[in-house]
Formats: sequence, C-alpha cells, structure tokens
Amino acid sequence: MPGGRSLSGTLRRGLTFWRRSVQARVVASTVLLSAIVVGGVGWFLIQQTRDGLVDAKVDRSVAEAANDVSDARSRLAAIPGTDDDAAAQLQQLVEPMISRAESRGVSVVLAGPVGDEGLDLDLAGVRYSSGLRLRSVPQALVRHFGDSLDPAWSFTEIRYAAGDRRASVAGIAVGSTVQLPADGEYYVIFLLFPMDQEQATLDLVTRALFAAAGLLLVLVAGLTWVVTRQVVSPIRMARRTAERLAAGHLEERMWVRGHDDLARLATSFNQMASGLQRQIRQLEELSRLQRRFTSDVSHELRTPLTTVRMAGDVLHDARDMFDPATARAAELLQTELDRFEGLLSDLLEISRFDAGAAVLDVDDLNLVDVAHRVVEMSRPVAAQRGIEVRVVALSEPVLAEADTRRVERIVRNLVNNAIDHADGRPVEVLVHGDDHAAAIAVRDHGVGLAPGEAALVFNRFWRADPARARTSGGTGLGLSIALEDTHLHGGWLQAWGVRGEGSQFRLTLPRRAGKPLRHSPIPLVPADVERLS
Repeated sequence: MPGGRSLSGTLRRGLTFWRRSVQARVVASTVLLSAIVVGGVGWFLIQQTRDGLVDAKVDRSVAEAANDVSDARSRLAAIPGTDDDAAAQLQQLVEPMISRAESRGVSVVLAGPVGDEGLDLDLAGVRYSSGLRLRSVPQALVRHFGDSLDPAWSFTEIRYAAGDRRASVAGIAVGSTVQLPADGEYYVIFLLFPMDQEQATLDLVTRALFAAAGLLLVLVAGLTWVVTRQVVSPIRMARRTAERLAAGHLEERMWVRGHDDLARLATSFNQMASGLQRQIRQLEELSRLQRRFTSDVSHELRTPLTTVRMAGDVLHDARDMFDPATARAAELLQTELDRFEGLLSDLLEISRFDAGAAVLDVDDLNLVDVAHRVVEMSRPVAAQRGIEVRVVALSEPVLAEADTRRVERIVRNLVNNAIDHADGRPVEVLVHGDDHAAAIAVRDHGVGLAPGEAALVFNRFWRADPARARTSGGTGLGLSIALEDTHLHGGWLQAWGVRGEGSQFRLTLPRRAGKPLRHSPIPLVPADVERLS
C-alpha cells in the first residue's frame, strides 16, 4: 500500500538520520536524562506538597471538629433541666451544627445512641446533612465507637446525592461522642471535611510543575543543540573536506577561525592534508616515471631481443652439429630467450593496465570449453611433472559474456601456478554457474599457503618461498595480470590455502557484462577440507 511504503520510507530515513547524526543523539540523550531527573524531582516535590496539604488539612479538621463538639456540649449543658425530652435535645443539637457546618462546606452525621452491640448507621433516627450519603462514613470509624468513646478520625470518600456538587470527593471523617442530659445516652457526631480545595491546590501545583518541566526540557534541548552544533559543525566540515580529498581534490582545506582547540584541530588537519598532497604528488610522479620506464624498457628491449632471438634460433637449429656442451648451451639459450620474451610481454601488458589502455573484446563463451582448452595446452608440462590435471564440470554449459583471450590467460595462469605448487599431486579445474554468475576454481593439493599469504599472491613479483626453484619458467607477473584481467570484467579472483592442504584459486565472472556480482557458484574453501573455526 502507498501509505505503508511511505511510512517505512520515513522510518528508514529517520533511522539513517539517527545513526549518522551525533548531534541528534547527544540532544536526545541529554533531554532523556534531563527528563528522568526533572521527573524524579517533580515527583518528590508533588509528594512533599501532597503530604503537607494532607497533614495541614488533618490538623485543621481535627481542631474544627473539637471546637464544634465542644460548642455542642456547651449548648447541651445550657438546656434547662426540666426539659427531659431526648428528641427535642437532639433537635436542638443537630440543626444548629448542620447549619454552621454547611456554611463551611462540612457535612454532619449524628448517630446513636451507642448500645451494647456498638453503633449501627442503618438504624432509624440517624440525622445527617441534606444531599449526603451515609456510606461516606467509613465502617472502620463506625466500628471504633462500638469499642471506645474516644475521638477518632479517618480518611474517606465523601459521596453526595444527585445535585450540583460532585458525586464524590476525598475527605476526612472526624468522630466524637456527646452525652444527652435527658437520657444519659452517648451519641456520635461525625464531621466530614471535603478536601476539594487541597486537591485543587495540588492540581495547580502539578500543572505548574509539568509546565515548568516542559519549558526546562525545551530549554535544555535548545542549549544542547546550540552547544553540540558548535562542536559538530567543524567535525562535519572536516568530514566533507576529507571526502573531497579522498575524491582527488587535494587542494581542499578546512576554514580556520579563532584559536581554540577546534581551530587547532583544523590547522593540524590542513597541515596533514598538505603533507598528504605532497606525498601523493610525489608518488604519482614516481608511478608515472615507473610506468614510463617499464614501457620504454620493454619497447627498447624488443629490438635487441629480436636480434638475439634470430641468432639463438640459428644456433638452436644447428645444435646437432655442435659438441654436447655447445649443444646444451644452445638449448639453455633458447629456453632463457623464451622466458625473457615472456617477461617482456608481461611487462608490456602491465604497462597497458597501468596506463588504463586495456579494453575488453566481449563475446559469449563457454567456460567449460575454456577449461578444456587450457588443460590440453598445459598437459605436456603436467605430464613432465607426473601431475594429472582434470576438468570437473558441475554444470554445462557455463556461459558468460567475457573476453575470451583474457579469460583463457587467467585460467592458464591459475593452472600453471597450480602445477608449479602441486608437488606431484592431482589438480582439479572446477567449473560451475548459475543464473547470475559463472566460476572456475583451480584446486591443487600441494604445499598450500601460510596464513596471510592469500592476500599477497596477486602482488607483482611476489613469491611465497624465494628459495623455491622455478622449473616452469614463470615471470612472477602471471597472477597480477590475471587479477587485472578479472577487474576489467568486474569479477572476483580470490585465493585460499592451508599449509599441507593445498590451495584453491577461484575466478568468478558475472553472466552479463557490467552486472554487479553478489555471490559465487563455487565456494572458496574446498568441500574436501574441514573449515577451520
């Protein structure tokens, strides 16, 4: 759905921004920590304010209840002794108390008398303020007066009947006893003090704290953003400058302003860039001279080599007429001339790669046919060494768009290298492909490679064992040229090896020229070797 794709795209962009922006992470971390601290302090202040309001309300409520009960007792004592009507005394007690209490927002409940079985509010005769529900008096407080006549108080929820007031409100219930002169019975007066004003005060304080906390977090976020921007901006400038330097713009420099640590960092960065620019230019000049020297020497040696080759061919053809020592010298001369000519050809090819003059002649080819042709050409050398070279086609045909001449040269270099290091053991050429890639792997069971040598075998003139005798006439450039040919195709040329287990070189090419490679059909580590953990 378009909405889902839009949401996922927004999430990806947000995650990318979060991973890349140090400033955003610093601001978010600072705001989060500040929110935790402000939340903890705010909760503590709210609790302290709440406890203070409640304690003050309890003290005032108990004091007011004591005053009201004391006044009620005084009025009862002032009633003439001739009046022995208990109902009339209760009436004279309750009505003035309810009237004065309601003017202060306090509710009154008069219950009694207190009998042997305690106090029961469900019995008839309970008098209370209009609009009040008797369930507002907590049962624990009612049971208290069944056992004791001492004053007591408790928190409660004051409930009201339908009307203008709220259905319920938190409050404090204070109970005290009075004795009627008429019958000598004890009655209990419950005064219910609502805490709506305290709740309003607490709500006001809470809103003020939330508003202050929000403003404080916004201020902290803004200050953190400004401060981190002052630090991150030079770092971003350094990153952009480094990217331009890496792209080849060696004249790029950072803008230096002030004399603080960041300015000194920019100065040091510029000095480093200037040093790198000088060294890179020196290396470029040296590389240019080296490429020119290699190319010139290779071309200049062609003419004398041709002359020496012609003389060597004459001597080699007439060697049967020479004495054995002279004939052997003629054969050695011919062998070394072949090797020297191969070295010049490799040097010329390397110079073309260095100059960027190498191009591909792309055609459709079957890598299985390439493998068979190369193996047939190398069979005489392998037979001389007593080495069996065989082709294992895991799928056929294995087609790819590539330069036939260059691919054959790559495979020939890999097969010759395997024969050089096989130590008389068989060599397998594996060929396999799928819909996206085609691969050839050359596996030998010879000396193998030491740790770290797999990354060095493609270096020019590198040899794993300098003391190892060469009998195949190699130049030391074959694998380097193979790697350059592979790069021209956009492929992979990789090596694996373990001492005593042999080695395997794998060439992987895309089936379609110019397509990126993502995998190889042949694993780099041979199936007959246990992978080391």
